[in-house]
Amino acid sequence: MTNKLGIIAGEGKMPLYIAAKAAQKGYEVFIAGVKGNAREDDFRQIPCVFKPLRLGQMGACMEFFKAHGVQQILMAGRVQHTSIFANLLPDLRGAKFLASLKNMGTKYLLSRVIEEFHKEGLEFTHSALFLEDFMPKQGVLSTRQPTEDELKTVQFGLKIAKAVAALDIGLTCVVSQNATIAVEGMEGTDRCILRAGELYKKSAEKDVPVAVVKVARPDQDARFDLPVVGKGTLESAHKAGFHIVAFEAGKTLVLDLEDVIKLADKYKICFLAV
Repeated sequence: MTNKLGIIAGEGKMPLYIAAKAAQKGYEVFIAGVKGNAREDDFRQIPCVFKPLRLGQMGACMEFFKAHGVQQILMAGRVQHTSIFANLLPDLRGAKFLASLKNMGTKYLLSRVIEEFHKEGLEFTHSALFLEDFMPKQGVLSTRQPTEDELKTVQFGLKIAKAVAALDIGLTCVVSQNATIAVEGMEGTDRCILRAGELYKKSAEKDVPVAVVKVARPDQDARFDLPVVGKGTLESAHKAGFHIVAFEAGKTLVLDLEDVIKLADKYKICFLAV
């Protein structure tokens, strides 16, 4: 019997890579693409069935997978938080679900989504299925090595990022020595970095180390919202004028790893897993 995999897809390369890997391994792949985030055209080179759905169409999503005999599903790719305001159009099942929520925090919301799908016999698996090689272990990946002061800044950033992640606010912070310049909110990682860059440019003290730090939640559920670093992260850091990008080793996805390292070297950014 052919294995089947369902993917609730947001934007970015992660769902594309997973879908392609799954198809290569002989899976039948079924994509529920979140409108405004996942684009059907991007999946045309991959053998799959694609269905566009708006945020909140929970019943339609369940029926799509069940109609094709899918039992194993995963969530992959970014869903812009602003889509909650622009593309939210719940069906009856989705409306009842939304009415039952106590808050809209990412961790709570997605945990409840998983519970709701479980009721219909749909089980979520690791959201980085087939992408384990994209999660680097501890070490400096770039040619540029960190100074002692930069490492101290990164360690401070880890504490701040972990605290912010534990509060279910975001997974990224930008810090300078023992000061926090910005933390990630609804705008996402890249805009957080650029916002920090604007604040940094207004500062009179520009010779101190500044680090972008990204982490997993303290109790990260591998089924959703894993931290991801990519070329866009490096581009944003370069544009903001920052030269240190650190992420939590073994828990963060770095898509297009070789290209990201080349970009770090091009921009003379210290890129490290800690």
